[in-house]
Amino acid sequence: MPTHRTLLGAAAAAVLLAGCAMQNPQEDPVVVKLNEIERRLAAVERILANGSLVDMAVQVDNLQRATAELRGRTESLEHQAGETTNRQRDLYQDLDQRIQLLEQRLQGGGADTPLAPGQLPVPGGSDRDNYQAAFELLKRQQYADAAAAFKQFLRNYPDSDLADNAQYWLAETYYVTGDFEQALREFAVVIDDHPQSSKVADALLKMGYCNFELKRWDAARDALRRVQREFPDTTAARMADQRLDMMREQGV
Repeated sequence: MPTHRTLLGAAAAAVLLAGCAMQNPQEDPVVVKLNEIERRLAAVERILANGSLVDMAVQVDNLQRATAELRGRTESLEHQAGETTNRQRDLYQDLDQRIQLLEQRLQGGGADTPLAPGQLPVPGGSDRDNYQAAFELLKRQQYADAAAAFKQFLRNYPDSDLADNAQYWLAETYYVTGDFEQALREFAVVIDDHPQSSKVADALLKMGYCNFELKRWDAARDALRRVQREFPDTTAARMADQRLDMMREQGV
């Protein structure tokens, strides 16, 4: 018959086995539930991680497209800059050639060589180039060449913004050389063909001077008084006053 010691030992063993059975995670429903939650959480984290990678991939793709677009714009701007540089170089070369032609005409042998009939001072130059060249001839007191240059300018560039000035200085070439009849005709063209020109007052004044030199006193007074009436408070009007005063003093 078993002793009390033996029974106590058996009971302890049974309790120990029962405790071990309760600690087994495979059989504890709480542990099982926790394990299930951990697995689901891990799955969600993997999904979220994969989603972040997709977003990053999309962002990288967008950045690549933006970079490609910027590179294309940069290449386009570089091309445009290159074309602008080429145009500027061409314009500079053209301007340099024109200046050289003008310098050769004014400073070289052409300055003392009469212009051939129908020849512009700066062949191939612009209207402004040829106007300036003709004006330089006038300042050099090369009146015949200046007259020829202004005449040819008016033939070649009748619609130029400088046509009224060219016509006035053409008349001036005749006035300074004493050809007052021709000067009168040329100054009249300024008034008739360019009535809005800033040179009209000066042209009227010079018509008064020309008639004065030709001793046409009434015509001289008419022109000078017209300057006073139509262009008061101008230098031309003050000069007209002076010439009229001189005529009164001379009794003409």
